[in-house]
Amino acid sequence: MSTPAKHNAGIFDIRMIIGLLLLVYGVILTAMGLFADPELGKTGGINANLIAGLALLAVGCFFAAWARLRPIIVDETQLTSPESPGGTGH
Repeated sequence: MSTPAKHNAGIFDIRMIIGLLLLVYGVILTAMGLFADPELGKTGGINANLIAGLALLAVGCFFAAWARLRPIIVDETQLTSPESPGGTGH
């Protein structure tokens, strides 16, 4: 009888999903801030796309690093055991 091993949540960790999403939006906004018309008259003289894009990149990197450095360990025995509080056994 083999016992299920513990493994990381990996890409399915919500912190990684949020981090990757923020990184994608950050890249898009940063590119828009660098290459598109900044429309400084509408934003009071600041490049809002560039600042928001850089902020999203920083927060996205934080979430991705957090998920990589402190991974969630999934224990398969607790998921399949009928005696566990989250199990389906009665």
